[in-house]
Amino acid sequence: PNAPEVRRGRRLVVSAMATVENYEYGFFWYLYQDGNIQFEVKMSGILSLGALPEGEKSPYGTVIAPSLYAPNHQHFFNMRMDMDVGGVNNNVYQMDIAGEEMGPGNPYGNAFSAKKTLLETEQGAKADLDMRAMRTWKFENPNELNAMGDPVGYKFFPGENCWPYASPEAWWRKRAGFVDHHVWVTPNCPEERYAAGDYPNQSRGGDGLSKWTEKDRPLVNTDVVFWYTFGHVHVPRPEDYPVMPVAALGFLLKPNGFFDMNPANDLPPSDKKSNASQLCCNGNGNGNGKSDE
Repeated sequence: PNAPEVRRGRRLVVSAMATVENYEYGFFWYLYQDGNIQFEVKMSGILSLGALPEGEKSPYGTVIAPSLYAPNHQHFFNMRMDMDVGGVNNNVYQMDIAGEEMGPGNPYGNAFSAKKTLLETEQGAKADLDMRAMRTWKFENPNELNAMGDPVGYKFFPGENCWPYASPEAWWRKRAGFVDHHVWVTPNCPEERYAAGDYPNQSRGGDGLSKWTEKDRPLVNTDVVFWYTFGHVHVPRPEDYPVMPVAALGFLLKPNGFFDMNPANDLPPSDKKSNASQLCCNGNGNGNGKSDE
């Protein structure tokens, strides 16, 4: 306790940018020293605008400048993740937290547990987020065990998300059937690459995940693909004009029994000289890292 130690956290960032009409999308993977893998989509750009007669407002958007309004809209993404945790063949479990009823085994009423459900087929694997159950998903390799004798695994934690508010009969909903569920799981198939199918703009609907999962293929101890749909609701505000600040959403993959202990425990200490804080313009410094005293 008299000699505490700390380690500076570092992460490897792998990113790409895409311009899609008026929006800029940044895709960022963060690889951490403790085994965490985080993904973020960062959205910026300029608003898509419409005109209104002076003094009028619309219930479907926000007036952001005189006679200019920005309509409410949503952004949806789907990530295809070939989960090879500790090897090719994996199992996928849905994890739901539930409180226990008060009784002899729970006299104080504060006990809860995680219910673990094996996803055996494609139809049974389709699911949505559940805040009450703090729903997550876990990937395990039943053929590789950790020091505790349990299968090695990683757990998936969702971030910000939403449901589509457009009618199921809207054309974009028909073409993007993957938004009907937050989670889909399929066996790995090289031809199944895109959640909406290969040609979504020419689709009459029903392609991609909606079609593939009709086969209800088995998922146990096989090469599985985890598909995650996540969306952002944008009700514009004056502060989004003329150039929008960044909005971000994503998810986190955390080791869960993959390592025998915290893999960051053996990080060497940082060199104090190269890691030293610098004074800058705080009343005692002159901006060059040296004190005036």
